[in-house]
Amino acid sequence: MIRRLLFGNLSLKLSALLLAIFLWFFVSSRGQTEIALEVPIQYINLPAGIEISKSVAKSASIVIRGHESLLKNVRQGDVTVSVDVAKAKEGEGVFAIRNDDVRLPPTVTVVKIEPSSAKVVFERTVTKRVAVRPVITGEPERGSYVKSVEVKPADVVIEGAQSEVGKVGYLRTEPVDITGLNEDFRQETEIALSGRNIRTKTDKVDVNVRIARRGK
Repeated sequence: MIRRLLFGNLSLKLSALLLAIFLWFFVSSRGQTEIALEVPIQYINLPAGIEISKSVAKSASIVIRGHESLLKNVRQGDVTVSVDVAKAKEGEGVFAIRNDDVRLPPTVTVVKIEPSSAKVVFERTVTKRVAVRPVITGEPERGSYVKSVEVKPADVVIEGAQSEVGKVGYLRTEPVDITGLNEDFRQETEIALSGRNIRTKTDKVDVNVRIARRGK
């Protein structure tokens, strides 16, 4: 009896199963769409004492697929690409960019990644002490003049890739405006790194401006 129930009309049951599978694929694929995003590449797990001095691939073009109702709400910041460079050494290295390196919202999948690898140049981390020069803008009150300008600390230690640190002779402060002043002035201001790929633990300095009256 049980055997008859299981195997009776077998061809009909197989046809029904295939039809059900087809309908499931048809329904689940409806509303699926793809979008392309340009995503910055993040390099993670950089070993101590090593710096990235040059990376040919700064971003990746990623095509993702999912239901249109989900993809229409996906923003650039919802997708990240993180390439593990834990095995980096001084010199040039090539690292594969895989689907697993892409963080995506749930139920969204990666269709395509370009480039499929990233070429990165690594250098040794070095430090160097450099002077800090104040940048003063404007003019004091008529009849007054700038007698002296002092920066504390007068120098700071910078850190970064050897080639970048070697280019830096000194750092400037952000501009300090003294327009219309007639007495001594002190301002805490930031050090301008000007987009350089370097770091400093001292990011702010005190600029002391001494202003005197002419004829005194």
